[in-house]
Formats: sequence, C-alpha cells, structure tokens
Amino acid sequence: MASTAHPVLVRLGLANNPRICAPGTANSVTSDNPATGEAIAAVRLESRADYESAMARAVKAQASWRQLPAPKRGEIVRRMGNAFREQKDALGELVSLEMGKIKAEGLGEVQESVDIADFSVGLARQLYGLSMHSERPGHRMYEQWHPLGVIGCITAFNFPNAVWAWNAMVAAVCGDACIWKPSLITPLTAIATSEICWKVLREQELWRPEGIDPADIFPLIIGTDAEVGETMIADRRLPLISATGSCRMGRRVGCCARCKGLASKRSSPGWIVPSRGSASCSTRSSSASCRRQRRRHAHRHGRQHQYHSRRPPFLVPSTGLSACSASRQTCSRHRACGRRSRRSQRQRRTIFWIYPCYGRTRCSCR
Repeated sequence: MASTAHPVLVRLGLANNPRICAPGTANSVTSDNPATGEAIAAVRLESRADYESAMARAVKAQASWRQLPAPKRGEIVRRMGNAFREQKDALGELVSLEMGKIKAEGLGEVQESVDIADFSVGLARQLYGLSMHSERPGHRMYEQWHPLGVIGCITAFNFPNAVWAWNAMVAAVCGDACIWKPSLITPLTAIATSEICWKVLREQELWRPEGIDPADIFPLIIGTDAEVGETMIADRRLPLISATGSCRMGRRVGCCARCKGLASKRSSPGWIVPSRGSASCSTRSSSASCRRQRRRHAHRHGRQHQYHSRRPPFLVPSTGLSACSASRQTCSRHRACGRRSRRSQRQRRTIFWIYPCYGRTRCSCR
C-alpha cells in the first residue's frame, strides 16, 4: 500500500499503517472520494473479538489513568491540541477529501479539535466540588467528582474528527478513557486522528504505566454495526455512550442503553427564530448543520406563527416567504407542488403546514 498511498496519507504518516490496505481487499471497507468516486484506500474491518481485546486494554489503562492528577492529564491533552495544530493542514485536507467538505470546512473542523483541547486544559484545573458544614463536630463534608470509566463514542460521517475530540478531550481530563467507533464512510480520518493522539501519548513522560500502552486510553475500533456497534451498545462496562448519527441509530442505541447514560445527537431539524421585522434569516450550525432548517417561528400582530414541514426534505418552499409576512398560502412559485396551509382551531397559535417541493435539489425562489 505504501507505493500507491495517496499523498495526503503519506503526509500524515499513514502510508504503512497496518489498518490500511489496497481497495478490494477481503473483509475491508473502501473509502471513496465523494467528488470523483475514486477510491482513496481501504481499511480492514475488525471483529467482535477485536472489540473485546481493545475494551479490556482500555479498562486496564483507565484504572491507571484516573490516578494521574487532573492538571497532568490536562498537560497531556494540551500537547494533543498542539499536535492537531501542527497537522491541521494535512488532516483538514483528509477530512475534505474523504467526507466531501470544502477545504475551509475541513480546516475548521480540525480547529474545533484544537479549541476543545484548549478548553479541556483549563477544565483540568476546575473540577471543583462543594465544601459543606457538618452537624457532627470534628467532621468535614466535601464533594469530589470521580471518573466514570471507559466512555463509548459513536460518530457520524459528517464530522469525522471534531465530534470525537469533543468527547475524548473532556473525558481524558476527567480521568476517563474513550473507545471510538467511527463511521465506515470516513475511517481514514478516524485513523489519522487517533494516530496523532497516540503518538503524543507514547512520547510523553508524565504518565508511563508499567505494562500498559498509554495509547490504550483512546482505542479505535472500526467494524460493522452487527459486529462492533451492537456489541458496544450492549456492553455493560460502558457507563456512558455518546452517539451521533441518524434517527434510526439513535433509537437503536437508546433502546439498548436504557440502563446507562446516553448523550445522543441525531439528525433532527432545527428552529429558526427571526427577530420581528426581519425578512430572511440564515443559519449554519443550528441543530445539525448538515440539514436544512424545517421549522421557523415568526411573529405578526402580536401572535406567534410556526412554519413547519411535515416531512424531512432537502429543501422547503417556505424559505421563499418573508419570515414576518405570514399568510395562508405557500410560496407563489411553488403553488403547483405545495398545498394551501390550514389553521389549527385547537391551539391559540397559528400553525402553517407547508409541503415540500419533491424531486428538486434547489429552491428557485431564494
């Protein structure tokens, strides 16, 4: 694979990575460039046995990691943030190449990882607890936060770097390990991100546990939902799972994780609340920024109006309406494909149901 490796993989030092193989290799998943359809590389899939091995190592490493003082854990995280800074251009290019974002968005995502690492460094010295008076003489009561253990992290393809960092950097300073299952659409970014952090962990001198690989606090497991995903969400050794993905995935994870903590971010529509008198509103990061906004609140004559699409399309004709010119009709340029709105008599606020224009990829009235 080294002789045919993509230049970006070479810059990131992944040309000879044992996880990466030539496209078409058995029991592997191929990562494609969505702009051209060209195969970048393939990644070997791991099994349930590989997950169990990685989890066992993570549990052992976390038991030692939690004993390290939080400021020292923060110092190691600070070095990871600096490593992301040094590899920002190459890693951002890989995000753009594999996921399909423009280069600026790829660089911005890596910057998110840098920012959360900086935030976590400060957090390492702010894990405060309360101090309380006791009714018993000679006694003192205080509150101290303890690590949870090994945290599960499931990420989606649209943010293959930042979402993991948001979880892993904070978990690390709190004394937790983080086992990561990335999307099979963007496995190369996950490998590159992990390799950057593993290099820092193996070269630092603050935490050198005997018989333990320091990189085991951030295990990476790349496998199918049936082999790895189902095993992870059913694993009782994980007190908390952070899951980002589709509604189907969120429901499945929530169903299996009822007895443990669950931090879920699913592809739900966001709200736009324009100020009174505004004619249009533009958002980027409200809710999932990969989805167009489907709901808007507007005010007219002291009454609240709600624009809502009943289905999850890629576009909504209501974006052609002025936010504060609430009326009982759809956009004039989409009357052929939309229905007239209806008013709810059971609620005090007016609700407008606006149907989408199916079969199009762009709204001509914008």
